[in-house]
Amino acid sequence: MSSLTSLEKAAQRSRHLLPLVAIALIGGLSGCESAPDDASVPSASSPTTVAGTVPAQPDGGDAGAVPPLPDSGDIDAGTFLVTSYTEPFEITVPDGWLSDGGDVLAKDDPDHPDEGAVVVGWWPATFVPTDSCAWQGALAEVDPSAEAFVDAMTAQTSTASTQPVEVVVGDYSGFEFDHSIEGDVDITACDRDKFCIHSEFSNECTRWYSTQEERETYRVIDLNGQRALTWVTQFHESINPELTREARAVFDSIVFTSDN
Repeated sequence: MSSLTSLEKAAQRSRHLLPLVAIALIGGLSGCESAPDDASVPSASSPTTVAGTVPAQPDGGDAGAVPPLPDSGDIDAGTFLVTSYTEPFEITVPDGWLSDGGDVLAKDDPDHPDEGAVVVGWWPATFVPTDSCAWQGALAEVDPSAEAFVDAMTAQTSTASTQPVEVVVGDYSGFEFDHSIEGDVDITACDRDKFCIHSEFSNECTRWYSTQEERETYRVIDLNGQRALTWVTQFHESINPELTREARAVFDSIVFTSDN
């Protein structure tokens, strides 16, 4: 992941997700208060979930032979190394996925090629608004622990979170929870017509929802006191269930290892 040193770069990062929801914004919102169905991003259901295992290396190679994830463009199926955090992780991706900036993987629904579908993303988040709707001037800094981020997100108003469950991701543990917008919150009444979820900066939002239908599953990993944040996003409820399962498989393939 390239380092960010300005708000201009932050806005550029946020636009990784923006083109994927442009059509949804034009078409309006529908079904935002309906209960999740089989097309929803699956979530953990047990108190402790093993999120992934170290992928087998081709030709008996070791983890050091895993190629880095390309920064941009269509990527071939395979396992890649990501060095965004204090410990690297591996991620396994099938055909048809796009890398954008080295910290976002995205894929469109072939039945709706002009609409955003699913994203697997990761980048640091230092600030979480107490209210995702009234967020301007209210981005609160959270300390680097996994627990602090989980507490801030689950306490956030205008959104709803499931009860966090413990997960194991390779050599490290953490927490997983689902995050979505409360059904009766009107996005047009929110600051700058968006729900701010978290940010790298105190005065600008770098991760937001552009519709009320977006929902995510977060995995917050404790890397010896420093957190790593990964998530899988579903932009609307009518996505092909096979694609949501594929996105979840990519998300579940993320494995942090201490010996890379």
